[in-house]
Amino acid sequence: MEPTESALIVAVPETEPAVRRLRSELDTAAGWGVPAHLTVLYPFLPPERIDDRVLTTLGEIFAAAPRFDVTFAEVKWFGDTVLWLSPQPDDGFRLLTEAVWRRFPEAPPYAGAHADVVPHLTVGHDAPKHVLARAAEDVAGHLPIRAAVDAVRLIVGAPEPHSWHTLSEFRLGVEGTPEH
Repeated sequence: MEPTESALIVAVPETEPAVRRLRSELDTAAGWGVPAHLTVLYPFLPPERIDDRVLTTLGEIFAAAPRFDVTFAEVKWFGDTVLWLSPQPDDGFRLLTEAVWRRFPEAPPYAGAHADVVPHLTVGHDAPKHVLARAAEDVAGHLPIRAAVDAVRLIVGAPEPHSWHTLSEFRLGVEGTPEH
């Protein structure tokens, strides 16, 4: 399957033991091959527009951004349909999103659908409320989870099973070139 979309994400492997099973049942993106993550920018550019210039620009943006640590200590909801983990502090993620959007204004976060982009790690969505509530109780028993944020991945794929993969990874706070 040819990639049709791209995204910039921070993968959070520290959360996988707590959310992997739940995400596999309740988050469509998990089936597409997207790991537990926080979104920096989605949708990003169409894959065919990602060239060496774009990769260099992203490398510069992320090299200038400091590494940071977060704690996931709280389960939250968007309405009754999206269950997520809240990273604290969340300002590092907000700054990453703003920095990329500033350099790529044609790619607003979530295509401009939300006035305030709230950093979050989706556990599940669009399932019956009682199913999500049970998942919330399950994941809450694993909190707090601490994580180091030191890289951003550029991923590409399509809304199809196992189609998403990492195109490039950028280290935060490090001068140099992206890892392909």
